[in-house]
Amino acid sequence: MSVYDVAPRLPALPELRALCRALAVLDVVLDPGSADRYHLYDPEWGPGEEMASMRDGAGNEYSVVFTATGAYMRGFDHESPMSPYATDDEEPWPGVLDSVPDVFRKCVEEPAFCDDFGTPSVTVCLWREHDDSAWRHGDIELPAGHHDPDGADWMFGLLTDGTPEAFREWAQGYYEQPVDLDAVRHVYRGQPLTAEVVKALNPATSLAAVADDLSAIGY
Repeated sequence: MSVYDVAPRLPALPELRALCRALAVLDVVLDPGSADRYHLYDPEWGPGEEMASMRDGAGNEYSVVFTATGAYMRGFDHESPMSPYATDDEEPWPGVLDSVPDVFRKCVEEPAFCDDFGTPSVTVCLWREHDDSAWRHGDIELPAGHHDPDGADWMFGLLTDGTPEAFREWAQGYYEQPVDLDAVRHVYRGQPLTAEVVKALNPATSLAAVADDLSAIGY
């Protein structure tokens, strides 16, 4: 599995934006008060831009920047053989960034997505403009002998599956606690959170306790 397999399974832009926001909302409720949540959503990332992101705390991450033009997605699997730090020249893997269109080039060069030396921290990259019929990516010769060479399959798994059931399975493993499926479905549908839904997800918190963080996400 690689970006070639993931690209056809990613949802269109409106659905992806809603899904990314739902993941961030669920993590706010399941992990209230944390400064290191797994899924984040910033509706004011830049002028006219929103950003969804994932950080697993082990050096792996992805970012999805929604712009007036479309969306730019990059992921970094620090154990990937395609990591810049696993190559002789310490540069992004050939083809990963070479075809990114000009409208998204500033995302490639965004300091938040680069290391201290300006090298993009990337093993997988996709993009989609509003008039595109599918997600696009570069022409890449993948390293042989690896099931998920660029990390696209596992990093974007919740985005390509897109079901509440997939999130519940992931969350129960990650948070090591039961997760109410009906409450997850409620958030996935984009319905307003209620005190009852919050309690169903996490009896240890309340709607009032997470209200500010939810507002910051724009939910």
